[in-house]
Amino acid sequence: MRVSGARASGPHAHLQQHMEDEQLQPGDLLFQGESGGILAGSVIRRAWRSARKAVLPPHVFESPTGRRVYDNRNTRLTKWLNDGIPPAQVAEWAGNSVAVLLATYARCIDGQLPDLKRRLEAAGDLPEMELPGAG
Repeated sequence: MRVSGARASGPHAHLQQHMEDEQLQPGDLLFQGESGGILAGSVIRRAWRSARKAVLPPHVFESPTGRRVYDNRNTRLTKWLNDGIPPAQVAEWAGNSVAVLLATYARCIDGQLPDLKRRLEAAGDLPEMELPGAG
C-alpha cells in the first residue's frame, strides 16, 4: 500500500500517525520490509492471522471470512457496486478497467433492481414490468 497525500481521520488516524512518525511521503510504502522494500508475503499473512484472531470470535476466525487480506478487496468492491456506486468509479478506485471489474463482479451485484425501477418510474422512463421473484 502506498501513501497518498490525504489526511486520515476517525479509525484511520493511527495510520496517519504512523505516516508522520516514519516521515513518509506520497508514493512511499506504508509498511516496509527490513531493507525498505515490500514486506514479504509471509510477514503479511502472519500479521493478518494474528489480527483476525485478536478481534474475531473463534467461530468467525475459523471460517473463511476474511481469511486472506485480498478477500477484503473483493468484499469492498462488491459492497460498493451493491450500494449503487457507478462501475466506472469503482473500477478507477480498484485500479481496473470497467470490463475487468464487471467480468469479475457482475454476478455479485444484487438488490438494485427495485431502486432502479422506482427511479425510472418516477422519471416516467420505464414501461410497466414485473420484477423477478415478485408477484
